[in-house]
Amino acid sequence: MDSGYRSDEPASKNTSKRSAHFSDKDEYVEVTLDLHDDNVAIHGVERALLGGSYVRAPPTTSDMHSGGGGSLASKLKQVGSELKKIRSTKRSDMAQHPPPLQRKLDRSMTTAAKALKGMQFLSDNMVTQGWPEVEKRFEKLSVDGVLLRSRFGQCIGMTGSDEFTGQVFDALARRRGITAQLLTKDQVREFWQQLMDRGFDSRLQTFFDMVDKNADGRITEEEVKEILTLTASANKLTKILERVDEYTALIMEELDPNHLGYIELDNLEMLLLQPQAQTTMLAHNSSNLSQLISQKLVPSRDRNPFRRLWKWLRYFMEDNWKRIWVMSLWLTVCAILFTWKFIQYKHNDAFQVMGYCVSTAKGGAETTKLNMAIVLLPVCRNLVTWLRSKTKLGAILPFNDNLNFHKVIAWGVAVGAGLHIIPHLVCDFPRILHETDQEYHDYLEKFFGVPRPPNYWWFVKGVEGVTGLIITILMVIAYIFAQPWFRRSRMRENSMLYKLSGFNTFWYSHHLFIIVYITFIWHGETLYINRKFRNKTTWMYLLVPMILYVGERILRALRSGYKPVRIQKVAVYPGNVIAIYMHKPHNFKYKSGQYMFVNCPPISPFEWHPFTITSAPGEDYLSMHIRCRGDWTSSLRGIFSEKCRPPAAGQSGLLRADVMTTERTAVFPKLLIDGPYGAPAQDYWKYNVLLLIGLGIGATPLISIMKDVLYNMQKQKDGTMSLAELGKKTKTFMTERVYFYWVTREEGSFEWFRGVMNEVAEKDKDGVIELHNHCTSVYEEGDARSALIIMLQALNHAKHGVDIVSGTRVKTHFARPNWRTVFKHVAVNHEEQRVGVFYCGDQALTPELRKLSQDFTHKTSTKFSFHKENF
Repeated sequence: MDSGYRSDEPASKNTSKRSAHFSDKDEYVEVTLDLHDDNVAIHGVERALLGGSYVRAPPTTSDMHSGGGGSLASKLKQVGSELKKIRSTKRSDMAQHPPPLQRKLDRSMTTAAKALKGMQFLSDNMVTQGWPEVEKRFEKLSVDGVLLRSRFGQCIGMTGSDEFTGQVFDALARRRGITAQLLTKDQVREFWQQLMDRGFDSRLQTFFDMVDKNADGRITEEEVKEILTLTASANKLTKILERVDEYTALIMEELDPNHLGYIELDNLEMLLLQPQAQTTMLAHNSSNLSQLISQKLVPSRDRNPFRRLWKWLRYFMEDNWKRIWVMSLWLTVCAILFTWKFIQYKHNDAFQVMGYCVSTAKGGAETTKLNMAIVLLPVCRNLVTWLRSKTKLGAILPFNDNLNFHKVIAWGVAVGAGLHIIPHLVCDFPRILHETDQEYHDYLEKFFGVPRPPNYWWFVKGVEGVTGLIITILMVIAYIFAQPWFRRSRMRENSMLYKLSGFNTFWYSHHLFIIVYITFIWHGETLYINRKFRNKTTWMYLLVPMILYVGERILRALRSGYKPVRIQKVAVYPGNVIAIYMHKPHNFKYKSGQYMFVNCPPISPFEWHPFTITSAPGEDYLSMHIRCRGDWTSSLRGIFSEKCRPPAAGQSGLLRADVMTTERTAVFPKLLIDGPYGAPAQDYWKYNVLLLIGLGIGATPLISIMKDVLYNMQKQKDGTMSLAELGKKTKTFMTERVYFYWVTREEGSFEWFRGVMNEVAEKDKDGVIELHNHCTSVYEEGDARSALIIMLQALNHAKHGVDIVSGTRVKTHFARPNWRTVFKHVAVNHEEQRVGVFYCGDQALTPELRKLSQDFTHKTSTKFSFHKENF
């Protein structure tokens, strides 16, 4: 017998609860005791097998009185004898006649532990602040020393759901016989202290009082419906509101099995204390390792600044060495070219008049030629896709950063152009105009001719000046409209430039580069100082990159063929998301995670927009899910919505446009596709374990990966994979486990991939893919505002196998995930393995996920490799 003790609840004034663990070969028993003076009462007993499933024995009312000195050891011996009696008499009864709720919901936590976790009315932050902060807010919000009911939630720090807070106020007031709609400071403090009470019974009573409007100690079906409506509204769950009658009947069916028409406090407590059957975050047999990892990851700051700097530098180099060597090479080449040209012109006759200004201008021009050439290469998407898929250059080149490198080089063009233009305008040209006739004849006449330039306008109106001016203006326009606040329409709507923002403006302004390159070559061929053809090197820099880029565009035109794809079905979902399913063109071979370009001629014959492919390579169709936020995507949604019929009777009310039948596909607008193109997620198969994290519509590339993993594993298991495929897969396909986390703000978003979630849950018999859906509009588990939703979720999933929030077989978690706990879960379960972390979503979360990947890589045996999808 193990005589260790574990505190399950904080001690109150006169009582405390302890739990002792007993082991017996293949099973153990957990007993919760009530200790009061010299009495020991068995509060609850649990028997657990090694598999981890629990069978709970009901509390017994037997009190064991100690004799003599009342030593705890003697009391435990009496507990042991009592346990034997319970195990012999209750085990068979529990197996044959479990309580109604337990038949559907297995308990996995002690009552005490569950009670401590739930029914919080105030957040931990508000609890930490204490009464002084509440008192300050009272002084600020009160009028003539009293606080109005409408300001009660703001005063105590319970914000975000005014109607729910008002019901809390009414419940507390009814308990004290207060009928006025205002409170004094003392009354506010009394209310606050009750909400602060950590005792579960107190919290439960407060919640019960909220529901029991007439204070008769009974909750009727109408009162249940009212509180369910209230909590669903507070959590922005419209789907529950639409079926509130059905869910109310479900709660009454469970809590009122005798059809009395009401439920009491004990019934509500029984429902509240049911554990959630969500996936356990830590492995059952990994508690020691979990503790070790927690200790290793405790934030610690080295006092030695040099060691801190070295540690940071070492981590930075390990994570960014590909970027570092490429950037170093690029900067080195630019510096060499600038220095070479600078020295060359230092020995030129023009230097005698214009000095270091002309050397600087020519050095800047040389780097601009180089950067204008290589800026085209990162956007040769077919070339990049071929290199990353067909060669091993991905081991040393950061292909995932091709767009970022394109932006960096563009800034290099801007710097080089500035070094070229500014010295010419403010230094070289004025010096020429103010030079003596003799010095002009000796040093500059062979460059600028006779007669000498009469004024500043002479330089501007010439071919060199006009072409330079055109290049500068067009490049400035392209740079401005490529910035995020223009391209993503982040400007204020009342701004004068708001109408010019959006992707369309970015797209058209960026394609001014055609004129820029033609003018750039012309400008390089009409130089003032270099008159010899061999010194006019602009075309030499641009020749190969321009051939590659022109070939890229020709290939894209031929591959798309300007032949529209055959659309099979279309659906428009809440959240402005449209799903388009197309017939897969012949020889369209792609990998999960890749994307393609889409063109819709009725909207614009020239615009091509990239979208991730959400179907798996093994499927006989192509699909994409598009979040309609910009002008082009909104127009696409409008065109397809007009062609779709509304949902038929009995179909989901959230489906705003139904799937089209094949007979009507001819009415759809013309759609062209081009691709596929490489993306970071396409290399998922190189990792033993995948951690897929998607925010909102960012789940699109991850959905394809998840489906492809399941498809490949099923084919291998069923033996339907050909020998050639099997040989190829066994050499390359390393993925054995997938963790998928999808975080979205609104419940309607789950409609986007509901079919995929159900398919994975149904087909994944071996538990290869672990699904976690998170809805951030719902208050976190443990908050009183979500308590009833959690109860209802457990009941409905146990009875029907469907989640009330997502409408899928996957139970939805509430609030945002604790990402450190997520990484810990993976690290504990997969020691000595490589984990590919693929994230697609808001940029704000990227630093946290990258930092966690670094921490767990360097402080555990699990190696995490972070990849961020770029658009």
